[in-house]
Amino acid sequence: MPWMKDKILKAFEESIAVKDKFAKENVDTIIGASRLIAEAFNDGKKLLLFGNGGSATDASHIAAEFVNRFKRERPGLPAIALNTDVAVLTSIANDYDFSEIFARQLKSLSEEGDVVLAISTSGNSGNVLKAMDVAKRKKLRTIVFTGAKGEKFASRADFGFVVPSESTPRVQETHITLGHVLCQMVEEILFETPRKR
Repeated sequence: MPWMKDKILKAFEESIAVKDKFAKENVDTIIGASRLIAEAFNDGKKLLLFGNGGSATDASHIAAEFVNRFKRERPGLPAIALNTDVAVLTSIANDYDFSEIFARQLKSLSEEGDVVLAISTSGNSGNVLKAMDVAKRKKLRTIVFTGAKGEKFASRADFGFVVPSESTPRVQETHITLGHVLCQMVEEILFETPRKR
């Protein structure tokens, strides 16, 4: 079926083009965010991640790479995805409101010096925005992953990453690649053997 081949190739071509444009526009910001996370871990602080739907899965995926390992053998790093504990999520949603599920956890689990990584493809997720308000009040450092419609959301963060696409699949594909690159850079900052001059 030639039409299927064309659609498959087009999807991959679009994904590559979006990632290429994003990487070229954001390489310095990626370096800055990598250093921020590495410094927090080095100071005994933690990374707190969250999002909804596919972004929740990305938050969990990135947290797992830090807690376990990414590309090298090394000690685990303290990263917590706030979207994973069903009892906590449902109790907060039931007793308060779904918009509080991340904000209330940040109030309980975070301390000054921690880093928040908030993911919202649209930049309009109410529970993510409310948690960002808490992060600011608690003087947490913040990183945001979003899509082309989320520029206002990204501007609220210390490091805002806006994927130049309005296609949810293309944005999410870039987000997980960005998450992997941050994991790699943090590992290299913290654990790479010093290079000989």
